[in-house]
Amino acid sequence: MHGIEEVLGFWFHEDTRRFWFQAPPAFDQTIRKRFAELFARAATGDLTSWEASAQGCLALCILLDQMPRSMFRGDRQAFGADDKALAIAERAIARGFDRELPPDQKQFLYTPFMRSEELSNQLRAFALFEAAGLREGSKQVEQRMAIIRRFGRFPHRNVALGRPGTAEEIEFLAQAGETNGRTSSPGPARGRSTAPKLGAEPPPPTADDLSAASAELGQGARPRV
Repeated sequence: MHGIEEVLGFWFHEDTRRFWFQAPPAFDQTIRKRFAELFARAATGDLTSWEASAQGCLALCILLDQMPRSMFRGDRQAFGADDKALAIAERAIARGFDRELPPDQKQFLYTPFMRSEELSNQLRAFALFEAAGLREGSKQVEQRMAIIRRFGRFPHRNVALGRPGTAEEIEFLAQAGETNGRTSSPGPARGRSTAPKLGAEPPPPTADDLSAASAELGQGARPRV
């Protein structure tokens, strides 16, 4: 359980939430320092025991879906564990674990569906966010669905994945300007988590970890994709 507490305690700490959807380079470095080892274990299937609880499934989805986008930003590895996160989310929802989570946590169990380049998964994401009353999330899914319907994939991933872009995709990315065709993850749900505590309070992000990131917020901060 220690690893689950560490992941959720960090991710949902009030000093971390500001970086959920705008991640400056210093925060990326914090993620690499603190969670690279746990990510590797999760990616190789060494943490499947975590799937016995809603909190464990949530922690795995954060490790495999959210954190790689910081650890490997701009590289194909940023998307390398997406399928694993999606499979975990599917199993968790089938067991009703999402109903045990408050909205600010639940959104991260649903996010792997909206990462997918399969339209069926985007439709599932929309249905999940709508049913949970997470309107900001469903709005983001609508934007992403429009891109998938148009291109069959997310063009902004082409460079990282070594995929040649079509003329239409290149034009689309040029018109998108600074956002590079990206849409961020669903906006944070209001209020604090009401989920039960997982034992002892884990250490929050350290001042050294977050001070540099805070200073850089708005100066090169990059949205998650």
